[in-house]
Amino acid sequence: MRRRFWLLLVLAVLLAPMRAGAQSDLIRLEPMEVRGAHVFHPPKYQSTPLPSYPPAAREQGLEGMGVFDVRVMQDGRVGEVKVKRSTGVPVLDEAAERAIKTWTFEPGQRGPTPVASWVEVPVRFSLKAR
Repeated sequence: MRRRFWLLLVLAVLLAPMRAGAQSDLIRLEPMEVRGAHVFHPPKYQSTPLPSYPPAAREQGLEGMGVFDVRVMQDGRVGEVKVKRSTGVPVLDEAAERAIKTWTFEPGQRGPTPVASWVEVPVRFSLKAR
């Protein structure tokens, strides 16, 4: 064990000048700053009429919360709706999709320019009064 310690110490002492020499050839420059052309501002809700609660689901006491991926176009209209996480009740998912397709948003912007983008929208169907 002692022999290994001394061998490592000798190697460290012998190799130190080699590492120092390599470092002395290194020229350090100031860090470069990279900036994005424009900051992205996500879409915001504008007009979001609530989905109508399907009568059959209401009668059966069905509730659920779904999450939907929504493509907001440059003009703020909805381009596409995809179910990301189902409410667990197909008729509720369909009602949410129908309603979301009628919504409007303030479109996302990259700098001053409106851009199409995806947002995630949760929709909860609940029969409990708030």
